Amino acid sequence: MKLEVLGSGCANCQKLMAVTEEAVRDLGVVDAEVIKVEDFAKIMTYGVMSTPALVIDGKVVLSGKVPSKAEVSSLVTTALVAEG
Repeated sequence: MKLEVLGSGCANCQKLMAVTEEAVRDLGVVDAEVIKVEDFAKIMTYGVMSTPALVIDGKVVLSGKVPSKAEVSSLVTTALVAEG
């Protein structure tokens, strides 16, 4: 599983990164790769107009806000179920 946090490195982007890492750790998802994407050209390929944004396995699942850890956990769990 690949999780990408899209943003410029602002405070909200950093919060989303921390919340995402914590949610993945708490869920025990050992094969998850959490990366920070600050390259605006790459961010634009996802069609994201407001950051921070979260991409799971190539799909934008959230943008424009910092979710709670519970929200991120739910998004990760949904993606895991979809993977089978």
